[in-house]
Amino acid sequence: MTIRTGVYPGTFDPITLGHMDIIRRSAKLVDRLVIGVTTNIAKAPLFTDDERIAIVRREVEATGIGNIEVVGFSSLLMDFADSQGASIVIRGIRGVTDFEYEYQLTGMNRQLNHRVETVFLMADVSLQPIASRLVKEIAVFGGDISKFVTPSIRDEVIARIDRDGLRRA
Repeated sequence: MTIRTGVYPGTFDPITLGHMDIIRRSAKLVDRLVIGVTTNIAKAPLFTDDERIAIVRREVEATGIGNIEVVGFSSLLMDFADSQGASIVIRGIRGVTDFEYEYQLTGMNRQLNHRVETVFLMADVSLQPIASRLVKEIAVFGGDISKFVTPSIRDEVIARIDRDGLRRA
């Protein structure tokens, strides 16, 4: 029997309730789901690679879903997918802007590796506005981020912002 492996990549800085929704739903579509935690060179992360990997592992373990692994990577997504034996890359879509970006990325990825299919999952309607970048911005200005992340993530984001002197409120 062939095991269907999917990869859900992202920076997860921080991991949000929207990410967790996509993770839960993706785990139902594959036999093995690999959450690939990476760094986007265009972004300045709040947490280090190792911290984000540990945070995502903790949040995923709390779900009790058994077919999920969390792995860090710093390579092309298609190379990472190959290294994990994945035939599917899962991408969460919040709206039209996400789709346009992901559509272009999917086309490029197909040129790099035609054996890996990309599957788009629409975010739950209640979670569509959530973006890690906005969560960090709200936190920096003293806003309440508890509707967007778990309590432990909220505490970690606030502690990191305070530790690094980023608060502007």
